[in-house]
This record gives sequence, structure tokens and C-alpha cells, in this order.
Amino acid sequence: MSIIRFVTATAIPESDINPRSLDEPFYLSNAKSLPADLHSNNVRRGRGPLAGLMRNNGLFSVFQPIVSLRDGSIYSHEALIRGSQDSTLHTPDLLLDAAAKEGLSVEFENHCLMVGLGQWSALRESGRLFVNISATVLEQVYERCGRELLLTYIRDLGMLPRMLVLEITEHERVRDMDYLAEIVQNIRDTGVSLALDDFGDGRSSLRLWSQLKPEIVKIDKYFTKDISKHAEKVKTIQALQQIAEIFDTTLVTEGIETEDDLRVLRDLGIAYGQGYFLGRPAPLPRDSVEPQAMTVIRDRRVAVYPELGRVSHVGQIHRVSVVEAPSATLQTTNDEVASILLARTDLHAIAVLDGSRPIGIINRTDFMNEYSKSYYRELWGRKPCAAHINSEPRVIERSHNVEELLGILTSTDQRYLIDGFIVTDNGRYVGLGTGDQLVRSVMETRIEAARHANPLTFLPGNIPISQHIERLLASGAEFIACYADLNNFKPFNDQYGYWRGDEMIRLVAKLALVHCDPQRDFVGHVGGDDFVILYQSTNWQLQCEQIISEFAQQAIELFDAPAREAGGIHAEDRHGVTRFFPLTTLSIGAVKIHRDEYVNAEQVASVAARAKHDAKIHGEGLVVRNNTNFNNEGVV
Repeated sequence: MSIIRFVTATAIPESDINPRSLDEPFYLSNAKSLPADLHSNNVRRGRGPLAGLMRNNGLFSVFQPIVSLRDGSIYSHEALIRGSQDSTLHTPDLLLDAAAKEGLSVEFENHCLMVGLGQWSALRESGRLFVNISATVLEQVYERCGRELLLTYIRDLGMLPRMLVLEITEHERVRDMDYLAEIVQNIRDTGVSLALDDFGDGRSSLRLWSQLKPEIVKIDKYFTKDISKHAEKVKTIQALQQIAEIFDTTLVTEGIETEDDLRVLRDLGIAYGQGYFLGRPAPLPRDSVEPQAMTVIRDRRVAVYPELGRVSHVGQIHRVSVVEAPSATLQTTNDEVASILLARTDLHAIAVLDGSRPIGIINRTDFMNEYSKSYYRELWGRKPCAAHINSEPRVIERSHNVEELLGILTSTDQRYLIDGFIVTDNGRYVGLGTGDQLVRSVMETRIEAARHANPLTFLPGNIPISQHIERLLASGAEFIACYADLNNFKPFNDQYGYWRGDEMIRLVAKLALVHCDPQRDFVGHVGGDDFVILYQSTNWQLQCEQIISEFAQQAIELFDAPAREAGGIHAEDRHGVTRFFPLTTLSIGAVKIHRDEYVNAEQVASVAARAKHDAKIHGEGLVVRNNTNFNNEGVV
């Protein structure tokens, strides 16, 4: 076996590191044995550029912070591998490609693990460290070391086991989930924590989450990038938060690169984040987060969540994703079941039917583990498969109610995550589904069903308005609650019809959106010609005045020429009396909401409605109401 020795690390930038200049590998020590043989024949005899780097100490680690989104403190660092700047294999992607081409994937991964741990130990850091490891290498390390030797090795590095997090990165499907789960539990007993990397990228599965029960799940950067602009990503994160609550898992979002994305993730309640905006990888661990990120984390202003662009009235899942699959009966033999599974490698299970009615399910992994044992085929191959049947399968109708499916997701019975579920149509078997498909179906349907938007303007309706007010109050941020309403709209609508009336309402919506910062200010449509704008921008008064002015200029074009010349129309009032009504204008009532002044959205809505009433009495323009002294009011 190889030997490791540590030397003191120096504070030099990543670009200046030249590992080749060191006489011996900085991660090697003369008293501690490695948990795996890193210098295999493949490395010693390899002629590729990566093998050369590994032999000649050409690789080093940099450390990227994982940050608390609640207070901006450094929660941990992740060790990331690099090649020297003058190497053609500097970046991780190039290194991984080279490892695959040279047949050194396992050796390279072991090498990266030891380099990261060695550097961290040499730095004498006491903080928490995340290191990447695949399920395959984790199994190999454990098989060679065992729990006690691994624990001794970690302590010899000067690390506390509870400060080490093994981050499982999956590049291929786990072959034996039960065996991996057993190893993970044994390692967890030493105090070492487990994280699941890149959840949602297609490799890290829901079953892996369910069975390994990691303390931490890192959400793939796809769901983080531009989340401030994509409502479906917000809904996906919220769905993952529900699953994390079921499994008592802490979430980390990767790839945070902008102020707006950080603000949304902070407001969603994500515990920890990682990305260039928080801190770039560096040769030395950081003591603090990037200043611009800390400013966002401390800022009391809340994010405005993006809204979906259309309305849906879906209340049921009309089509759960189904895998069409052959079935078995109580008389089907074990050999026949095995033949089906060997022919259909995509199947995770087989449904067992009585006629067309499902009565059980056979889990692929469990069955094949038994079937592959010595003499099993000779003794049991021709016998019925009854011993392998789970007689209480999850059965889901295609038209299942969304709330019922959520009940399944949050129930204590989580077998569907392993066995999957059976899909029926009016009680008749139609195919199989997986836990991942169920979660995806619920997510998609909830996205559609939870719109709560006005069908005319697609702006958020009463429920999202109330929710945003509650978030503003909870944050302690000061904001301006504006209530906009049209003057003389009813006679206009009666005179010209609903189509032109809708055009006028859409005009208000368009102008309100134009004169709001989409990342700071919230525009909602209460209904009819009533709108609510919640400003956090400091120039709110100017924006309101521009909305009113531009509406007056553009709305006049919706009247016909005689009305424009007369300055209004003759129409019946609410009492049926014909009289003259001036051209339609816009009034906005505004009230400043100070910290700890109100306790719920209803109170804010009430005072904003009184401000609107004052504006309506005035006839047009902006009325700012002093809500601490209702006799002190101003008209702008």
C-alpha cells in the first residue's frame, strides 16, 4: 500500500499553484495507510496525460464554500479537484473525460478523495468538509477498510468524523441498493454524514434518497439557474421541500450565480446554498461569504416569485405516466417471472393480477437477488411465484385527485418509492409507475392547479396577493401597499361592451407591470377593475404617477370620437338615471406599511382599501394615506 505524509499548506492563489514543483505529493504521509490502493498498475504503467498527472503530483484541490442562506455564515466547504493551470487537463470535466478514456475512473476518483482529505488535513482546518465519492468507490473503500479502520484513518487525518460529509455522485445506476444502504448505515454509525449530489439531474433517483436517507440532498443547478424567472422551478423546489420534510433531510441548492436567484431561494426557506455568487472555489477555505451575497441575505426586502403564464382548472391527474408492462398471475412460475425481467431490463417490478384486477406486485431487485442464489432455479424455478409477491401494492387510478396523491406522498407507508405502483383505469390494470413518476405527476398538476390567477390578465389573484403580503410582514420589510381602481368604468363598459372593457382592464395591468421592478414589486389583480401593487422600490411614488398619467393618455383611444370631443359619455348610473360621465381615469390609494404595524394580510388589505376609497372620492390621481393618523392625508 501507499503511504501518506502531510506538509503545511501556503496561502497562494489557485492560478499560481504548480504541484509539479513539489518534491513529493503534498497529500502523502509516512505513518498512515490509504484505504485503497491508489497507485495501481494502471496508474504506474499508464501512458496517458492523466496517469502522468497522478504519478507526478499534478492534481490539487480547491475549496468552495457552502453557505447558510439564513445568516450568511460558512456552513462547510466542498473539495473540488483541479489540474495545474499549464495542464491541458485543468478543469474537472476534462479530467473526468481523460479518466474514462484511460480506464482510470476508479483510480482517479480514489486519488481525488485522498488529495482533498490530505490538503484539508494539512491546512489544519476544523470546519466541515464535503468530498465526492461514487457508490462504487464507497463500496470498495469500505470492503478494504471496514468501519474501524476507516474511522481510525479519519481521526489520523486530524478530522472529527462528524465534520466529514461523503457526497455520493452517481454516474451509473446502483446495482445493489440494499448492500449500499447497509454500508452507508455502518459508515453513518461512525459519525460521518452522507449527502446525495445533483438530485434531479436524471442519475440521483428518488429511490436512492428514500433508501439511503442522506442527511443532506444537493439540488442540481438546473433548478437554481434563473429560478427568479421560472415559476415551474419555484414549484419544483417547493415540492422537493415537502419530500425533504418527510425524510428529515436538509437541502442545499447548487449553482447560485445571481442576486435575484439568491433572494428567491432565501425566501423559499432553503437552508444552504453553493455557487459563484456566494464564493468561488479557492486554494484556501473562506472565512466569510462574498460581500454582495451577504448584502442580499441581510436585506429585509422579499423576492417576488415568478408567476406561471396561464390559468388551469385541472383538479385531477388525468394521465399518470404509465409503463406498459407484462403481468403475472398466482400460477406464474419463478422461471417465467425471471424470463420477463431478463427480457425487459427497464422494468422495476411486475404486477400480479387476478383476471384484470391487480392483487400484488413483485419487486425486481428483491426477486433477482433471490433467484440468482445457488440452486434456487433447480429447487424453486418451476414453483409459483407467490413467495415473492407484495400483496398490498399501491394502486393508483389515472383520474386520482391531486390531494389524494399528495396524501400518498406524505403518508408513513413509503413502499411505493421502492416497489413503484400499479396504474388502473376503472379498476383494470393498465401498467406500472415509479415513485419518481408519481412525484413528477403531482408536481406538474399542482403547478397547473395552484395558479390562483386572474383569467383576464393572468396576474396573481387574491390568494397569491395575501401570501405575498404575509411574506412581507414576516420579513419585517417596510413597503407601500397601493390599491388602484378605475373611475367611471361601469358606464364605459355598459356603453362599449365587455370586449372593450376587457381591453381597458388589460391596459391597467400592462402599465402596472411596466412601472414595477419585477424582482422587487408585486402586481396583483383582485378582480374587475381593482388592482393591488406592493412596492419595495424607493421610487414608488413616481411610478404610480406615471401609471396614472399614461393610462389617461392611452385609455382615451378606447372611446369613440364624439366621446373624446365631449370629454365623456352619457349613460345610466346605478339607479337607472341617464347622466353625463367624464372619461375613465385611474385612482390609486397608497399607504406606507411600517415594521410590526400589522399582523396579517387582512389588516393591510383593509387599510389599502380605505386609501383607495379616499382616492375615489378625490376623483383621480394618487392619494397617500398616513395610516397612523387617518386625519393626516395627502393628495398627489
